[in-house]
Amino acid sequence: MAAQRPAAGRGSPPPGRCAYFVQRKNRFCKMIPAPGRRFCGEHGQQEKENDRKRIPCPLDPKHTVYEDQLQKHLKKCNSREKPKPVYFVQDINAGLKDAAEITEKQVPISFLSKEDLENLIIKLQKASNGLEHSLKEQVLSHQALQEALNDPKNGESAFKHLKQQASILGNMEKLHLLGPGRCFVEFGAGRGKLSHWVDVALQDADNVQFLLVERATTRFKVDGKHKRKDSVFERLQVDIQHLCLKKVPLLEKKKLPVVGIGKHLCGAATDLALRCLVESYTACCDGGNEEPAPKRSRSDKAEEASDSSSDKECNQDDCKPVAGIVIALCCHHKCDWTHYVGREFFKSVGLGPVEFHYFQRMSSWATCGMRETTAKASRSEECEEQTNDTDEHDQTFSNTESASDTLQGILTVEERKRIGCLCKLLIDHGRVEYLQQRGYQAALQYYTEPAVSLENVLLTAVPSSSLVPEPTK
Repeated sequence: MAAQRPAAGRGSPPPGRCAYFVQRKNRFCKMIPAPGRRFCGEHGQQEKENDRKRIPCPLDPKHTVYEDQLQKHLKKCNSREKPKPVYFVQDINAGLKDAAEITEKQVPISFLSKEDLENLIIKLQKASNGLEHSLKEQVLSHQALQEALNDPKNGESAFKHLKQQASILGNMEKLHLLGPGRCFVEFGAGRGKLSHWVDVALQDADNVQFLLVERATTRFKVDGKHKRKDSVFERLQVDIQHLCLKKVPLLEKKKLPVVGIGKHLCGAATDLALRCLVESYTACCDGGNEEPAPKRSRSDKAEEASDSSSDKECNQDDCKPVAGIVIALCCHHKCDWTHYVGREFFKSVGLGPVEFHYFQRMSSWATCGMRETTAKASRSEECEEQTNDTDEHDQTFSNTESASDTLQGILTVEERKRIGCLCKLLIDHGRVEYLQQRGYQAALQYYTEPAVSLENVLLTAVPSSSLVPEPTK
């Protein structure tokens, strides 16, 4: 127990002794203070700290600092503004923010009347009619992970992650995306496990690069363990919203075809990654020193014209800077209409930002609306490697679950689950349409069993002209 200041009734300390009263021992400290001081070295420091005032840090109020140390703290605070890297371009991959389209405050689902909820479900079923049959099962594996999959030392959680990574690599191999002379960009890399296994699969390949994009500082990274001279690993600590791939020195130097990958890329991060690859990077493939202009401030019409002209230039020169995209989708409840790439698709089926808001909230019914402990535990594991923001995920789940409690008697558990799956499918189909309109052959498939992961849909895309027919047997 810490020492306390002398109080009335305790008397005075013996002459030449420290004036701190040690409550645990029911006596004054026996240490001898320096000449002219009342407290010894240890308790004198505590006396000073008791008299000092702590204030919230102006850069991040989540932590505090001693007021007299504020200036010193501001110079080393982790929340201070750091020098921007060369590949940082403000909002280059952000969506257009039309104030007229976005409602300032949406009514929570739990506040909707029964009639309003039924109308939303009718709109959802009409817009998603026929989409359920478009997903095929593509549960594959890859020999690079066979040893790890058969290792009994791996627990159940590790085994589930390995099965997902093996299937992602199997789908990449089927699309002929695993090969030499490529730069693999892992979005939302976390610890970098997916890139690790891609590197293992390409251990005999030459000229392979890896860019691991992660906005947060990550512990226990695996990419630092790679010493193979033929592969290069580089981390880009930046939000995908501001990432200009063309300005990354590694890509500027060699200009290798890019393969965008990701395992459980949360919500809007998927849309930002697609825009980063398909728009801001692809549009610049034809220009040597041309700066990628941030197009987010233009009108929709001007943006479409710019995109189409850029696409024509790339097609004329047979320029394919993006060889393929393979992303395991996740967290549709964290999507954002501002950044969503499938807005044109939503508008084409008579839907808008209001419906999108409710559908992205209702999408969580597919995974955590079932109120099952196993579902919640499995769902929380999926974002474990991709993000350190665990508290944010937990908070979202609790809000969603409390909202579903109010729907008891209106919708059954199975009905909520099916509606949630339809919401996910509709949002994902908008992404497929977006890629198809830009010259990619895109598809959605189930890449693993629901028992392994409730978020089991994989988005794949390759340039239409680069498809190689599979050999006939």
